[in-house]
Amino acid sequence: MLFNTRKRRSRILIAVATAAAAVVAVAVTLALTVTTYDHTSPRAARAKASGSVAGDVDCRKAKCVALSFDGGPSPTTPKLLDILKQQHLHATFFVQGKGHISKYPDILRRIADEGHEIGNHTWNHKRLTDLDEDDARQELSRTQDAIEKITGTRPVLMRPPEGRTNRKVAKVCRELGLAQVLWSVTAKDYETTDSALITKRVLDQTHRDGIILLHDLHKGTVPAVPGILKALKQRGYTVVTVSQLLAPAKPQPGMVYRP
Repeated sequence: MLFNTRKRRSRILIAVATAAAAVVAVAVTLALTVTTYDHTSPRAARAKASGSVAGDVDCRKAKCVALSFDGGPSPTTPKLLDILKQQHLHATFFVQGKGHISKYPDILRRIADEGHEIGNHTWNHKRLTDLDEDDARQELSRTQDAIEKITGTRPVLMRPPEGRTNRKVAKVCRELGLAQVLWSVTAKDYETTDSALITKRVLDQTHRDGIILLHDLHKGTVPAVPGILKALKQRGYTVVTVSQLLAPAKPQPGMVYRP
């Protein structure tokens, strides 16, 4: 009987030790595979900054939300620009190189001329985390050069395709003087042409200090914008660019900004 009891205790101890080892192994694996990078929220960035805000909107006081569009310029962009002009609003456009900047330079020039903010969305829309450092740098620097050639200004903001970033991407962005901008609101307008659904998704997710992500190249998006803007105004929001949302903080190269 004593022998059997000791045997059972031994088996229990072995089982406990094995389970503990497994937990440690998982923790070590996660520590090695999870990539960390510097990130902050627009609200936190503002709280750490001092000084005055240029312009007539101070998001420390106003109920702000940033409006951003990815993937253009495209043939649908001029209509969007007309809508924003009528509303006296500005947005941030994260533009893409191949098939967009290269194909519609006049639309990009209009975006800049009408006072909108322009950010970098890479040349080929490849996942930067899947590329080596040199290729990731090329994706961004080629787009920087093209934007500067057309508008005379190099962006200080970028949005990584699919929001995928890591320490390697942050290093490249830091070298190129680019802050990374993610989002808190997505309508997934790439999967639907239903403008009413796009509007609902945006309004359901929007909160103060958020960043809205839309794509002006998709069929249902631009028709949804007037309704989105009207509803946001009724709810007391002030629509701003990403840099206005951060002010008086300045975008820090390499930093990831996410609400």
